[in-house]
Parts: sequence; structure tokens; C-alpha cells
Amino acid sequence: MDRAATLSGTRRRLRLATAIGALLALLGTYVVSTTTRADAAPGVNAIRVAEFPADCPYSHRLPDDPIIFPGLPGASHMHSFFGSTVTNAHTTLPDLVNSTSTCNPRVDTSSYWVPTLYRNDVPVEPTIVTFYYLGEGVRSDIVARTQPIPQGLRIVAGNARATSPDDGSIARWSCLHAGQVPPSKNFVTCPAGTMLESYLDFPQCWNGRDLDSPDHKSHMAYPVNQACPASHPVPVPKLRQVLRYPVSGDPSQLRLASGPGYTMHGDFFNAWPVAEMERRVRDCIRPVIKCGADGRPL
Repeated sequence: MDRAATLSGTRRRLRLATAIGALLALLGTYVVSTTTRADAAPGVNAIRVAEFPADCPYSHRLPDDPIIFPGLPGASHMHSFFGSTVTNAHTTLPDLVNSTSTCNPRVDTSSYWVPTLYRNDVPVEPTIVTFYYLGEGVRSDIVARTQPIPQGLRIVAGNARATSPDDGSIARWSCLHAGQVPPSKNFVTCPAGTMLESYLDFPQCWNGRDLDSPDHKSHMAYPVNQACPASHPVPVPKLRQVLRYPVSGDPSQLRLASGPGYTMHGDFFNAWPVAEMERRVRDCIRPVIKCGADGRPL
């Protein structure tokens, strides 16, 4: 073989090696960028999502609301309760702290409630109920100084009196495993074999003083431009309520106890043990780590 042919073959091998090296580098970058992780502790890899959940199946149903109508049994539309098993119109923080709970983890004796869903006037309860506590919606430096939700804090999200989808409605309806159905503020038509989903985010900026307010909303606020407003300077974990109902098909058969789908709202009365809430905020939310129901990195 002559010298020219040898040089030509060498060049081809060099080009091939260079191309393979570039491809491997690109793949390495892709893997790093799509599986970003942070060490939560020696030997522990944690997904970079600031989250800890509470799975809280249905407990009971009552026409009570200890936030809006405290001490007035039967004064409210029908509510479906999750978490604490004792919630009624007279419920106080000590009642919740000393109660049993449907939640995983059991230490979460908070009470969560929503207007009952009806199909052809028959109540339907969600079969999957998860409350996510999240560090999102604000800048990373604000996530890093998120404070624990104070025990006894009461929060109401959504508008039970909405007269149209644009009247303060913030809940979203969608279908589990049917991404082709666009989310809506009102009920959607879910294909057979899927489930109707409801998503609702609670405000995550607290005024730092009041556990409730006369309108049950003014002590909390939503972020503005990824920051808490000066009037509500204390960031706390965002509570996201996710309900999945064994319902599909014609949404004209559906209604909430409060009215159309756009009246969906949620109530939260926090009774997490102080130390457990503090640990989860410290270990999961601030360092941006995805934790399980036990508050440990996944």
C-alpha cells in the first residue's frame, strides 16, 4: 500500500474517532440534563423536584364547613372530607391534632375538604386523592427560604360562588391518561376507561401573622412575577390538590354541591405536627428534593 493510501486511511479513522467522541459527549450531556440529581445525603441520589405528598383517601361527607361556617352544622353545601376523620362544623385545631387520619403518612391529621361531586344526583367520591406540598411558582432563592406552614393555618382556594368560568375560578378539570382532552375550568368529556381529574393550587404566600382572616383569603396571596408580594412576604409550600374520580363520559350529568365545575374549591386546615412539617420543608422543599410520603428522598 502506498504512502498516500496509508495517510488517507489514517485520516478516515481520525475523523471517525472524532465523530464518535462528539456523539458520546452529546449523549453524556443529554443524560445529565434529563436526570439532574442532587445528593441529599451520602450515598443518596434525589430527584430535583421540591415535593412531599400526602395521600389522603375519602373519609366522610357532611354539609359542614368549620372555616366558612364554624359552629353551624348543616349551614354549608355538602362537602367530602379527607384526612382527619373527625371534621365537622365544630372542629378546632386540638380536635384535629388528636384525631385519626386517612392520610399516608398517618402523622398528617390535617383536614382537607371539597364540594361533593354528583353524577345524576348520586354522590361520587374520588378514588385517588393526593395533596402535594411543592416548592415551585417562585424564584429558586425564594424556594430556598420557604418556611413551614404554621400549625392551625386555614386556607381556602377557588370560588364556590363563581357564576362563570372566568369568575375567579382557578381549578382545572382533565382526564387521567387522556392528554388529548384539553384541560378546562369546567367539566370535560373523558373517554371510556379514563378518570375525571381535578387540580387546584392553593396560595403559597402568607402575611406572617394571621392563621385566618374574615374573608378566609386575605391572609394568603399568590406569587406575582415569581415572588411573594410585600404584603405577604412569607413563602410556604404550595399545596396542590389532585382528585381523581371514577367518572367518564357525558359531563352534563355532573354537578358539584356548589354548582358547575368552575365552582370547584378546596379548604385546608393544617394540623401537621410542627416537627414533621419543619423536617419536610428543610429536607425536601428548600434543597429541591423529591420526597415520598415519609418525608424521605426518593
